Amino acid sequence: MKRNSASTVLALPYVVWMCIFIVAPLILVAFFAFTTSDGAWTLDNVSRVGEFTPILMRSIWLAAISTIVCLVISYPLAYIISRSQGARRRTLVMLTMLPMWMNFLLRTYAWMTLLEKNGIINRLLEFIGLGPFQMINTGGAVVLGMVYNYVPFMILPLYSIMTKIDNTTLEAAQDLGANWRQIFLRILLPLSAPGIKTGVTMVFVPAVSTFLISRMLGGGGNLLIGDLIDLQFLGNAYNPNLGAAISLVLMVIILLFMSIFNQFGDEEEMEGILL
Repeated sequence: MKRNSASTVLALPYVVWMCIFIVAPLILVAFFAFTTSDGAWTLDNVSRVGEFTPILMRSIWLAAISTIVCLVISYPLAYIISRSQGARRRTLVMLTMLPMWMNFLLRTYAWMTLLEKNGIINRLLEFIGLGPFQMINTGGAVVLGMVYNYVPFMILPLYSIMTKIDNTTLEAAQDLGANWRQIFLRILLPLSAPGIKTGVTMVFVPAVSTFLISRMLGGGGNLLIGDLIDLQFLGNAYNPNLGAAISLVLMVIILLFMSIFNQFGDEEEMEGILL
């Protein structure tokens, strides 16, 4: 009984924190989504979200591409870091986290300077006779900005999981005649699946709801769902009720995607273990 009471007392600050900063805001979002500016209950705000389906699909598509690119880049990097030792490992981890020490806005502004028509990249390409190209204000620029800003959130979970995979496990598989393809598919991939799921969640969720990257690197022709929500609260088309409805629908879609992905990941992990 004393242990249960102590656990309850220790958990109380976290419960209060969750109620104030998670539960209460969600209740407010739901309230605004289902009410008018006069406070009357309505479903018009939610029904209007369908008008923005193309923007929502573009947001999901670009976020999915960014997440896949982050995974492809991060997986070998995380493996290399996890197999390193001593000072080399610490240096690689520090270099991974180094961009995160800089302000998010400054990092995005730096890419604007690099990608613009008279930017450094186009000048170099023009110098060798290959440019200039239209790189800023494109969907590719938005994906590049997402990958650059969110790739550490994919590397770190993968790294933390891969450090727990003992080298002797991989060496035993080699001794039993397994090639690197078999080791990857039957041992490394299933054991690193929790890191993949965490990394995908940490990248996809902020990517699908981003608005600063798309505004600065994508221009007006690459409006994403985060930009649309921002416009409803801070733009000329001030409509916080519609913005809350879009936010609520986006949250439901993200939860649905994540639940499907986690279920799929569990099945893949079990297949790898059984094989």
